[in-house]
Amino acid sequence: MKQKKNSITPFIDFSGIRTYPLKDRKSKVSINEFGRPYQGPDRITPFIDSLPAILAAKDFKAVIQAVVTAHKRKRPVIVGMGAHLTKVGLNPILIHLMERGVISALAVNGAVIIHDFELAMAGKTSEDVDEQLGSGAFGMAEETGRCLNEAIIKGVGQGMGIGESVGRWIHESKAPHKRHSLMATGYRLGIPVTVHVAIGTDIIHMHPSVSGAALGEGSLLDFRRLAAVVARLEGGVYLNIGSAVILPEVFLKALTLVRNLGHTVDRFTTVNMDFIQQYRPLTNVVRRPTQNGGRGYSLTGHHEIMVPLLAAGIIERISRPR
Repeated sequence: MKQKKNSITPFIDFSGIRTYPLKDRKSKVSINEFGRPYQGPDRITPFIDSLPAILAAKDFKAVIQAVVTAHKRKRPVIVGMGAHLTKVGLNPILIHLMERGVISALAVNGAVIIHDFELAMAGKTSEDVDEQLGSGAFGMAEETGRCLNEAIIKGVGQGMGIGESVGRWIHESKAPHKRHSLMATGYRLGIPVTVHVAIGTDIIHMHPSVSGAALGEGSLLDFRRLAAVVARLEGGVYLNIGSAVILPEVFLKALTLVRNLGHTVDRFTTVNMDFIQQYRPLTNVVRRPTQNGGRGYSLTGHHEIMVPLLAAGIIERISRPR
């Protein structure tokens, strides 16, 4: 009797991957185009106060007040974000909020560390996917794959999550633009920056230097670190900005985990900000988590306008003399 041939498809071999220097790649985003932190004082508040107390304008003012109240009461303000915020020039605004003690923790998807690293190293990011995909060059910048994978493997081997591993690498490097890095800022200030990856979604997963073990362990450590912040979220604020799937799912699991462990996290504010409102953020951020007494808000608009305006309203209010 003939034996059947093994029908299992073999693994693809990464050893022949062709890369190129990051500096040689054309990018669509440069730090020269980035936004600047709002400095105030008392120029934005009268405008925001003049908005009608109706629908989105009412909610926008309520979100500002929720963040300001949480900040004054030393309750966490957590920002979950996708990479679009970095790609539209908002790192300086987010860094300003981190340095002023407004943002207590950042939770990001795997794409954020890609663009954050490239900005720190080259002052530019966001390649033209349409142009690069046909030749197989998409995602093949040498330094992006090699350095990030090395940083993750080394850091996770020392008990760090992905966020701390990458933040330390950029902070300790000679990257000329590291002042624009969210990851390095979090490491410098001791603010948790957690990274939540889906294997195969990020370009560094295509490079020969990738370690699935390090990605998995590092992301799990970051999930546990985020959960430790969520455990103190009573009276605080969680903002989901520009993540349609990964961060809403991660936040919901972190919340149920800490409630299972006996932490009271019922009365807090959640916010979803995006230019399209989608099912998971509306369900897993705005509605479900706040059923026990919290309040959820949805704000629709372009990140490059809405986030600086929100940040300006927050900064101006916390900067007012008592």
